[in-house]
Amino acid sequence: MTDHGARATVRKKKVPGARRPEVRLPPLEPYGGGLEADGDYDGLELSGLDLTGQSGEGARFLDCALRECGLDGARLTNARFLDSVLSGVRGVGTDLAGAQLRDVEVVEARLGGTQLHGAVLERVVVRGGKIDYLNLRSAKLKDVVFEGCVLSEPDFGGANLERVGFVDCALTGADFSGARLRDVDLRGARRLEIARGVESLAGAVISTSQLFDLAPVLAAQLGVRVEG
Repeated sequence: MTDHGARATVRKKKVPGARRPEVRLPPLEPYGGGLEADGDYDGLELSGLDLTGQSGEGARFLDCALRECGLDGARLTNARFLDSVLSGVRGVGTDLAGAQLRDVEVVEARLGGTQLHGAVLERVVVRGGKIDYLNLRSAKLKDVVFEGCVLSEPDFGGANLERVGFVDCALTGADFSGARLRDVDLRGARRLEIARGVESLAGAVISTSQLFDLAPVLAAQLGVRVEG
């Protein structure tokens, strides 16, 4: 193959897109109770509930919808959310460390300091809303899409990301230190700021304009001094 042909092949290579969840909820039964550790929630709609400070460690949510619920300080470590929708949830300090989210839609969430370190996310869409200081350290993300949302200072340190896309979202102050990326598409991010871990971006795809934006960080990482 000629050099020109090789270059053409590289240009035409496509990034595998994330497989999005297809959540089809059955008719749901209204639920007005609270959270319980190791609770089993199946086919329920939790709407407008104040779950502040409640404990749902190890709980399982299957075919559920959480709508407009307050999750300040809620403890949901090792919980499982399967084929479920979280819409309009809000809260600060929600603890989802070690949780599993599979085939889940998170819509218009307003969260701060959410702990998802060590969590497993598979076929998840985070659409709209704003999440500050999201902790995804050492988490595993596969087939995850962040769409139309604002992620302020998210921490992906030591995480595994495979087929993860950022579409029309703002990603500011991100930390990718020690992360492992495969088929991660950052081109759709309307704003991309990486505070730490730019050296871990192997396996990601960025646009030409993003490359220029990241040039100062890349130069600093390489120890290159840029002078006018």
